Amino acid sequence: MSNSNLLRENGFQGFKTIKELWNNNSQIPKKQGVYVVIYGKGDRPAFLEKGTGGFFKGKDPNVTIEELEQKWVENTSVLYIGKAGGTGAKATLNSRLVQYLKFGQGRNIGHWGGRYIWQLADAEDLIVCWKETTEEPRDVESKMIDDFKKAHEGKRPFANKAD
Repeated sequence: MSNSNLLRENGFQGFKTIKELWNNNSQIPKKQGVYVVIYGKGDRPAFLEKGTGGFFKGKDPNVTIEELEQKWVENTSVLYIGKAGGTGAKATLNSRLVQYLKFGQGRNIGHWGGRYIWQLADAEDLIVCWKETTEEPRDVESKMIDDFKKAHEGKRPFANKAD
């Protein structure tokens, strides 16, 4: 079973490309939850020396191609797991994903997590899905990352850096 089908079975919605969301993000809920970025193509992507991510507070979001290659996780389409909202956080799936999408368009915005995505040559073709949660989004995200690590020899998703 593909990652997309498994996510759908677990209540994830959306499944829109980044390009589609750049054009219209109105369907992203204004609720707390978690989201996943998926690579829908089978082959390893081309990595860019300089991606489209913004320079938040003057910091260069780019890393070396060697680092990207080392972080790549084979046999999965899940590239990044993120969260929005929760106790003490005002963010919604909509506001957090819009920040992320704007960061990917080169804007100076504070969505540093998941920045490796923007060094993929075909980042606009990546697929984004989301799920509203009543549980604490941080807890749901942590469990999803832990489950991913168990299935992938202790590796985190490609764009989820260790804290």
